[in-house]
Amino acid sequence: MELRLLKELVKKGEGEHLEFKLKSNHPEKIVREVVAFANSGGGKLLVGVGDDKTIKGLKDAEEDEYTLSRAIDKYIYPKISFKKERVAITPDRDVLVLTIPRSVDKPHYVVDDTGAKQAYIRVEDKSIQASREMKEIMRRGRGERDVSFQYGEKEEKLMKLLDEKESVTVDLFATVAGIPRKMASNTLVVMVLARILEVHPHEMIDKFTMSMAYQSS
Repeated sequence: MELRLLKELVKKGEGEHLEFKLKSNHPEKIVREVVAFANSGGGKLLVGVGDDKTIKGLKDAEEDEYTLSRAIDKYIYPKISFKKERVAITPDRDVLVLTIPRSVDKPHYVVDDTGAKQAYIRVEDKSIQASREMKEIMRRGRGERDVSFQYGEKEEKLMKLLDEKESVTVDLFATVAGIPRKMASNTLVVMVLARILEVHPHEMIDKFTMSMAYQSS
């Protein structure tokens, strides 16, 4: 990447496909951004750029690159593919650019030293923990193309609920339909995979709405 292109990218600011990190210390936290990009639509991680868009660069980009590559290899499961390059901003400073494509093997997880794992997704300019429903949508969406389901009483209650409200949550649907939360969760996941519903992830609670494609059909 040319320096000119890097500057243009930085001007846009952080967003769904772009994240800035001034340094590579705490690489175990940076891998969250990498996982979030892989689990979402892909993106670029610029190390050596501040949140205020200042391009300070790294004094020893080679060491930072090694540290991050090692952390990505150690803390991410399953493994992801990514591209790395260094962009010189002065004779002794570089910005490290990691390009993470959207993965077909999602969900990917950050696995800590205790073995606990957590998936992350990208929502606007944040990397947030993926809900149970989002992890299921990612997992089941890998191989399923045409998803069919039985339209029954609970689905009818869901459609009536969506006629009254713009969006529903798993808990609201479970309460109104009088069904266990797990059943409500699975129903919403299947209907997202069938493209009848859309999911809107949020760091607090996910919401589900009727899909635009289904409404126009």
